[in-house]
Amino acid sequence: VQLQASGGGLVQAGGSLRLSCAAAGRGISNPVMGWFRQAPGKEREFVAAIRRITGGSRYADSVKGRFAVSIDNAKNTVFLQMNSLKPEDTAVYYCAADFTPGPWSTWQDSNLYDSWGQGTLVTVSS
Repeated sequence: VQLQASGGGLVQAGGSLRLSCAAAGRGISNPVMGWFRQAPGKEREFVAAIRRITGGSRYADSVKGRFAVSIDNAKNTVFLQMNSLKPEDTAVYYCAADFTPGPWSTWQDSNLYDSWGQGTLVTVSS
């Protein structure tokens, strides 16, 4: 499966962006689709994840109430709506797919994801 992330850009603090991640390739049954980010000089961190069929989701505490993850199953596309952006949200954002997901508590573990997109840069200016 190939994942293609898009939608990054430069935005002022308080603004919004919507990231997209299109999946192409073999049929996807019921994976967990995740968003991660990596800021300069920092480790990659979990942002949000959603289960394809059930729609269950999970968020990092730092983005709860500001970000929303959704999925368009017909288009095999996952979205990350980012509102009230802060300078500390500046990072390269990656989408990923876990084809054999475990329980909800494991969705933040990047090591469990099988496929990764190329990343899209989000820059939030103060």
